[in-house]
Amino acid sequence: MDFSSGESTALPDENPAREEKPQCGSRSKAQRAELSASQSGSRQAQHPQAPSPSDRSARGLGSPCPATAHSEHPRSPSPGRARDLGAMAAAVTTGQRPEVTAVDEAGSPQWAPPEHLGAGAATGLGDGEDAPVRPLCKPRGICSRAYFLVLMVFVHLYLGNVLALLLFVHYSNGDESSDPGPQPRAQSPRPAPTLDPLTRLEGIKVGYERKVQLVTDRDHFIRTLSLKPLLFEIPGFLSDEECRLIIHLAQMKGLQRSQILPTEEYEEAMGTMQVSQLDLFRLLDQNHDGRLQLREVLAQTRLGNGRWMTPENIQEMYSAIKADPDGDGVLSLQEFSNMDLRDFHKYMRSHKAESSELVRNSHHTWLYQGEGAHHVMRSIRQRVLRLTRLSPEIVELSEPLQVVRYGEGGHYHAHVDSGPVYPETICSHTKLVASEAVPFETSCRYMTVLFYLNNVTGGGETVFPVADNRTYDEMSLIQDDIDLRDTRRHCDKGNLRVKPRQGTAVFWYNYLPDGQGWVGDVDDYSLHGGCLVTRGTKWIANNWINVDPSRARQALFQQEMARLAREGGADSQPEWALDRAYRDARVEL
Repeated sequence: MDFSSGESTALPDENPAREEKPQCGSRSKAQRAELSASQSGSRQAQHPQAPSPSDRSARGLGSPCPATAHSEHPRSPSPGRARDLGAMAAAVTTGQRPEVTAVDEAGSPQWAPPEHLGAGAATGLGDGEDAPVRPLCKPRGICSRAYFLVLMVFVHLYLGNVLALLLFVHYSNGDESSDPGPQPRAQSPRPAPTLDPLTRLEGIKVGYERKVQLVTDRDHFIRTLSLKPLLFEIPGFLSDEECRLIIHLAQMKGLQRSQILPTEEYEEAMGTMQVSQLDLFRLLDQNHDGRLQLREVLAQTRLGNGRWMTPENIQEMYSAIKADPDGDGVLSLQEFSNMDLRDFHKYMRSHKAESSELVRNSHHTWLYQGEGAHHVMRSIRQRVLRLTRLSPEIVELSEPLQVVRYGEGGHYHAHVDSGPVYPETICSHTKLVASEAVPFETSCRYMTVLFYLNNVTGGGETVFPVADNRTYDEMSLIQDDIDLRDTRRHCDKGNLRVKPRQGTAVFWYNYLPDGQGWVGDVDDYSLHGGCLVTRGTKWIANNWINVDPSRARQALFQQEMARLAREGGADSQPEWALDRAYRDARVEL
């Protein structure tokens, strides 16, 4: 190449595409045509589907000159390539196939152009000449590196999505697919139903009245008596005829003496309490001064055989068992430790209490109100259901109607209808579904609905000693030898007294709300009692609405009772509903 003249002279094999005639040999046109026809026949016999040279040229698969067409890096043929071309030309002329190498015998292509020759060199050998085998792929584009990378990316994405889908299905179904065949699975307990929040009537203020319709033919008025506890009065809740019917049904069934806690049961309960004498002293010593005053002992000794303990009774007992040597009515820790508690039990057994000395002096019975009961009993229960606005399951599964008679001299000292539920106690109505055995049970009464069945000639009021007090202190109930809980002697000193009037109902809540629509702590202001009946007889009836402070246990109880009702019918009623024998009684009014 002459750089001085500014022109370049290309060698014949450096850029054959610019030359007028190809460097495929010195054959004439007739020779090339004959050679092309001969090679075409041979190729069609070996490869019937091979395209013609013109098709190949039109498709861009090769050029008439294989050594130079589309070559980006032309150079002189190597000695080995020249030898191969010569052998092929000789084979075409003589009609014989060239010799194959060991690679051909192994089934590989007869020859492969070097990579630096480009795609054109691998697809054409000259004018009318082709490679003995078809190319493995189209030149450029399909087998390029970019196409391969894109294809691999899509393949990995597809496999990743498939793997993620399989993992999602596996973990969604858990390990069930890995279970070795069908196996019996334990029957899991049915989940407890969710209970609706308990309803509470708002008191608004003392003296507030509202109108409600509990029966179809008349209206009733509810009047607020106190806010602590939440206490209401409904005049005319029962008719005179209904009151007389209830009394008559109770007399037909028979009443029994009301007893708080018999001596045998008390001793058995005390035997189950594994409490040391020191712990008992600390329990009684509420002000923690190391001395037991009379009022501290009185606040905790309403047990025994149902006997109501007064300060005089306590001092008499101290003297009998020699527990108070100095006689001041106060026990020190040393004096209490020297006392034998068995002497206390012996003293209680040896002194039989008179009826006037009992915590409760009355007679009572139970009347069935469930399905099949007297239509008046059913009507009263439905009326209570509309009044309380509680769920039918709670009301229907509560205690039956208790009818109580207080004769002249009858009384009931101040108490609360519900006991607090501690780990050592359980509600009486839900003990059926209790998961563990507990030594004590108590009444869990969310509401009390009390009916006055007659007009009392003298006494018999219902007293609420601390109603609407600003504060509550149990020790303040006993001051200067005045026990506000003593309804025989100090009933007139209570904050609120309700005079019994036939047909009137009073109801109150025994628990405070817990802020979540359920039962909270016991309302201490619900302390109430029956004043001494000085003349005549007093008849009342109680409808208690039972709710367990444990929401889950109440739900399980309702679920179990529903199952028993489906399976056993009427025989599935609780023990305290054994008065079903009287449910078909019909009494003419």
